[in-house]
Amino acid sequence: MHLPSSQNLARMTDMYQSLQESLQEYHGELVQTGSPAILCSVLPTHWRSNKSLPIAFKVVALDDVPDGTIVSLKAGNDENYCAELRNCTAIMKNQVAKFNDLRFVGRSGRGKSFTLTITISCAPFYQMATYNKAIKVTVDGPREPRTKS
Repeated sequence: MHLPSSQNLARMTDMYQSLQESLQEYHGELVQTGSPAILCSVLPTHWRSNKSLPIAFKVVALDDVPDGTIVSLKAGNDENYCAELRNCTAIMKNQVAKFNDLRFVGRSGRGKSFTLTITISCAPFYQMATYNKAIKVTVDGPREPRTKS
């Protein structure tokens, strides 16, 4: 097995970077995940448990992923390793999986955020990516800090 030369690696990095820039221009606000070939929508930093997100969450694949491929999401942290999610599977179409009405039911804990794991189930290889410190989920959601009286 031969490792790619540094010249090929630089070309591949440039390709992903230019593709990412153009996708951000057309798909709105996208964020890089732990995988260079997978982007996703930005999530709010803090959200209320079991409340719909303000916009549909999207996962964008930069590699060729066939239409009809199942994409699933999981969330967790050191306190709640497998948080309950609703509407956490979507179908890939034109390299984009759109999660309508994604809801975080499980709470992340005081001062903690969830890491989101994205799994694209295409044969012969599954693709996985992580979105670290993606969202903090609490019972009451974001609110004004308490004032001392």
